[in-house]
Amino acid sequence: MSTTQFMANATIHLHRHDLPDGLSLGPIVAVDTETMGLRPHRDRLCLVQMSSGDGHAHLVQLIPQSLGGRGFDCPNLARLMADPATIKLFHFARFDVAVLQHSLGITVAPSYCTKIAAKLVRTFTDRHGLKDLCKELLGVDLSKQQQTSDWGATELTSEQLAYAASDVLYLHRLWEKLDALLVREGRRELAQACFDFLPTRGRLDLLGYEDPDVFHH
Repeated sequence: MSTTQFMANATIHLHRHDLPDGLSLGPIVAVDTETMGLRPHRDRLCLVQMSSGDGHAHLVQLIPQSLGGRGFDCPNLARLMADPATIKLFHFARFDVAVLQHSLGITVAPSYCTKIAAKLVRTFTDRHGLKDLCKELLGVDLSKQQQTSDWGATELTSEQLAYAASDVLYLHRLWEKLDALLVREGRRELAQACFDFLPTRGRLDLLGYEDPDVFHH
């Protein structure tokens, strides 16, 4: 199936405030977030998108209870993100884990990260962005046109929703490719150790230990 056909057949479900009761997304759920900026302790979380890899994307628009505040009431979403029996699959998990932990007051685990995996096995290049990986490993050309749009808007456009969905619809296929490379190169155990550290890395970033990093000289 071509990229155009896949996106045309994909179904986007938009939920406000929380996931619906009883929704199951399987043992491995692809997750991404959209925020008002790139500082998780300052910029509020606006949207969380998820997929079980079946061509369906579930987007939760988080609207704070007070103007400019956080105060999210999303017990189903928080429960899923903290569920030890559900693996959360991210691209650049360091940011998403930090913002989810800060916004929902939970520990996000266990997690996989396709960006970390790519950096461990694709040492012949410095191109580890989601767009680059999807193009090279899956033959998928993602559009990043809506990347810097206003995700705090009350009504999101169809273009924003399609962009948000595309960031999770391909992660399962991408992970299959990268996991095979990790095994081939003997770095799967090392990758898992990095994934296990992600909740702590998120807490360090939220406390301001990103620059300078505590691991620097």
